[in-house]
Amino acid sequence: MPKILLVEDNEMNRDMLSRRLERRGHSVVMAQDGEQGLSMASTEMPDLILMDISLPFMDGCEVTRRLKADKRTRDIPVIALTAHALVTDRVKAINAGCDDYDTKPVEFSRLIEKIQNCLVEKKTL
Repeated sequence: MPKILLVEDNEMNRDMLSRRLERRGHSVVMAQDGEQGLSMASTEMPDLILMDISLPFMDGCEVTRRLKADKRTRDIPVIALTAHALVTDRVKAINAGCDDYDTKPVEFSRLIEKIQNCLVEKKTL
């Protein structure tokens, strides 16, 4: 069962996404802000991270940069989640090290496809 770290400050989004992911067979651990997400990535070693970009204390781009700079966590795929849908927002997330990008409100079937693609790519590395 793949473990997903969901880094999301909005309680309703955390609740909705975690329940739907668990119903799809994923184990979900959650962080409420960037600092907690960074710490939990190292201790939980998830198979994938869903990273909200607009987080308190440390934004998702900075968290991702730090994760990708650490040899222990650099190979964990990160999918950025954001309400910002401009092309420049996507470029910013990808430049920070995110492996993929999705917009809020989340279209769950599209997100699941992206998760599966990232997990398959991770296995082939």
